[in-house]
Amino acid sequence: MAILKTGDRHISGLQDGRSIYIDGERVPDVTAHRAFSNSIKSVAKLFDFASAKENQDLMTYQVVPGERANRIWQLPETINDLIDRRHALEAWGALHAGFLGRAPDHVASCIAGLYMGLDVFEAYDRERATALADYYRYARDRDLYLTYVIINPQADRSKSAAQQKDAFLTAGVVDQDMRGITVRGAKMLATGGIMADEIFVTCIQPLQPGDENYALSFAIPLNTPGLTLLSRKSYEEAAGSVFDYPLASRFDENDAVIFFDDVQVPWDRVFVFKSIEMCQKQFFATPAHVYQNYQAMIRLSVKVRFLIGLARRIAEINGVLGFPQVRETLGQLAAEGGMIDAFVAAMEAKGSHNGRYYIPDRHTLYAAQTLTQQLYPKILNTLRELSGGGLIMLPSSVEDFRNPDIASLIDRTQQSPAATAPEKVKFYKLAWDAVGSEFASRHHQYEMFYAGANFVTKGHSFRSYNWEHANTLVTNILDSYELDDRNRIP
Repeated sequence: MAILKTGDRHISGLQDGRSIYIDGERVPDVTAHRAFSNSIKSVAKLFDFASAKENQDLMTYQVVPGERANRIWQLPETINDLIDRRHALEAWGALHAGFLGRAPDHVASCIAGLYMGLDVFEAYDRERATALADYYRYARDRDLYLTYVIINPQADRSKSAAQQKDAFLTAGVVDQDMRGITVRGAKMLATGGIMADEIFVTCIQPLQPGDENYALSFAIPLNTPGLTLLSRKSYEEAAGSVFDYPLASRFDENDAVIFFDDVQVPWDRVFVFKSIEMCQKQFFATPAHVYQNYQAMIRLSVKVRFLIGLARRIAEINGVLGFPQVRETLGQLAAEGGMIDAFVAAMEAKGSHNGRYYIPDRHTLYAAQTLTQQLYPKILNTLRELSGGGLIMLPSSVEDFRNPDIASLIDRTQQSPAATAPEKVKFYKLAWDAVGSEFASRHHQYEMFYAGANFVTKGHSFRSYNWEHANTLVTNILDSYELDDRNRIP
């Protein structure tokens, strides 16, 4: 029976003895640790929002009569289903302004996409297909928060996984028996792994002949014995206060290297086993890659809308909104944001059926990814240009306001025609955290590479474009005249 998870239930589920290390120490309880607790609470608010009775129509769908599930697991059968689900994802994204790139809706979209391509798995191996189908229902009915690790550690990138100096640098099979498989080695990048319930482990990168031991796909709980997460620096912990770092202090989903020390994975959690071909097919012969990245584009549209809102507020606070050149800049930003919204709508309008399921258009998605990878840094730079010194001419911290003498000087030096001094400082602290802080720099890198390097997304665009249609147009025009056709058209 499907349940809608509450925030409290999610938090309690993370107190499961998982092995997380940061700053040289193991974390006894991630929900209480200063590096993670606020971000975990932010995720909990997502589940509270989705399970709230007043949001039932927006955030849930009927699985069977009398039973509803979170829309992140929905399998759309019509364009209206897809649009209804998009409205739910937009509402969730608005709660974190798009800064949780691996919020629960992302990998849920991936697993749902795999399920919608179940026939591909059945053609490969019926037992693996059954395991996948059972797992989709298991995760949906428990409203699980899943993350994933789908790329290998960076080492000697001129060599395949099997050719690395350490044969188990990359997570691979070391043993198998009737109960399941044993996995040893590392994967990256477990974004959100600190605060997720389970992790989907596979490889999206091309594998070479001889890499069969690394051609796996499975899902396990994050407290599985032998599983260790090595956290990067916590921007939340370094933030100090919400006032000074309103984004980093609450939405640092964290990233981690995950290491498998002879981890036991039961067969009913294994979806691909030692098949290089199927590792690629699971993403590109099913709706999975399109469906998960359609979610990512919805999230990005919300995030860009937020950044455009920051841009206009900068102009208002600086008293330059009436300047023609500023309006021109804001108009350009508005056009760019509108382009992303149009891409999302076009993915839906140009979608097609994969069996009974309605899937977003593949090439429109890859076109959007290719262009937005280039667009995000440009938007950040535009915000920098609009802000000038306002982004850095700020009090050192919220503590300055607690000293009356310093607060008086802040009132004199932080003037604005549209805001009080505290309001101006509060706003520019937010803008800095979105554009210039270490947290913002990580997001700059994330948006450029979460879909793969730019040559990867361009390659997807090349392969999915309707070249035949374009070539036919060229051929038709070429065929409409001859070499000796010198006369003008009558």
